[in-house]
Amino acid sequence: MQEREQLKSRLGFLLISAGCAIGIGNVWKFPYMTGQGGGGMFVLFYILFLLVLGIPIMTMEFAVGRASRKSPVQAYYQLEKPGTKWHIHGYVALIGNYLLMMFYTTVAGWMLYYFYLTATGKFVGLDADGVGNVFNEMLSQPGIMALCMIIVVAVGIFICSIGVQSGLEKVSKFMMVALLIIMIVLAVNSFFMSGAKEGLKFFLVPDVARMKSVGVGRTIVFAMNQAFFTLSLGIGAMAIFGSYIGKERSLLGESINIAFLDTFVAITSGLIIFPACFTFGVDQTQGPSLIFITLPNIFNNIPLGRLWGSLFFVFMSFAAFSTVLAVFENIICCGMELKNWSRKKSSFVNFIAITLLSLPCVLGYNLWQWDGFKVFGGTVLDFEDFLVSNLLLPLGSLVYLLFCTGKNGWGWDNYMAEANTGKGLKMRNGMRFYITYILPIIILFIFGFGIYDKFFS
Repeated sequence: MQEREQLKSRLGFLLISAGCAIGIGNVWKFPYMTGQGGGGMFVLFYILFLLVLGIPIMTMEFAVGRASRKSPVQAYYQLEKPGTKWHIHGYVALIGNYLLMMFYTTVAGWMLYYFYLTATGKFVGLDADGVGNVFNEMLSQPGIMALCMIIVVAVGIFICSIGVQSGLEKVSKFMMVALLIIMIVLAVNSFFMSGAKEGLKFFLVPDVARMKSVGVGRTIVFAMNQAFFTLSLGIGAMAIFGSYIGKERSLLGESINIAFLDTFVAITSGLIIFPACFTFGVDQTQGPSLIFITLPNIFNNIPLGRLWGSLFFVFMSFAAFSTVLAVFENIICCGMELKNWSRKKSSFVNFIAITLLSLPCVLGYNLWQWDGFKVFGGTVLDFEDFLVSNLLLPLGSLVYLLFCTGKNGWGWDNYMAEANTGKGLKMRNGMRFYITYILPIIILFIFGFGIYDKFFS
């Protein structure tokens, strides 16, 4: 058995893990929910729930990975008590990683395509309807979407095939640093728009009246949901990177740093988007159409719009691609350990597998449209997203929690010993009651609310 690879630096670990958490939802969902939920009030609730909900579970995923030095599947075999069946969740988590990539590679392909369109001036001279038609035309052309998806898969798999340090870590560090720089440049540019003051006030200033109009309870629940889902916990996406790091630093401090980076990107996205929306009188609640229809229209009508638009879609491509790389690494590592494959063989097999598995999402917008998906949102993508976001992430997080706290699992003492190894902030035994008994109830509430909101609200 070859010696397990390690990440070269602490910075690499932090940026890769943050890259896994940072995704498309940071760009449109967080700003919209912040604005509607009372601005700064929502942010305060979000940070509170991030601390008491998301971060403890992140330490558990990291602890399981670091203690076992294995992939999320093999980690359970390494740590579970004889005769128990915790390892079943390892396979479910692996399925979750595949499911996530079955639609995320397509969305990442959209970002690449829109960077190409913006950089080459394809939007120049188009009116609002013309820009909207570009998005609809893309969805109706399976060839273009498939090509962009295959490029994403091929490049991502190739980078991971090089190795943890030489491929994944080196590229992720570059992308994340570039992403942060581009975001700051775009945010500074937004400050000079005529609607910047109004947009920033809407986004950041606490507005209790606006929160009450939405509903205080609803705002709190949405802040709880956002804090939980933003970190991509429950399918082993963080556990794999825990298996690549040393024991020099405790896991609570590292988890807080990653959550901070994720939140920084989310807030900075709002600083980019809201001034533009208020300058041009745009509804900021449009979700994905904001990115692919409204913002290209805005870039089409501002000085140096082609430059700013290109930078924006580079940023979006990096945000999407950082998640793709992280999940690919998880999948490839599982293949290596379960099948005893080399990294290159696992990479090749998974290139074929992920490409084929991603085709239903591509075809779901054109050749494979089906009314049965309307209950989930209308497309194959919506169905796949529902399975990951509403089922596998919350229930998977619950499994990690029970495994790390239950007597029949790994156990509280083992978890605490691993989480607190190294320099930095420590978990406290005084947290035990909350984490063991209260936190599972909160997760089950989030799961139940997600199902209710999807089908009955």
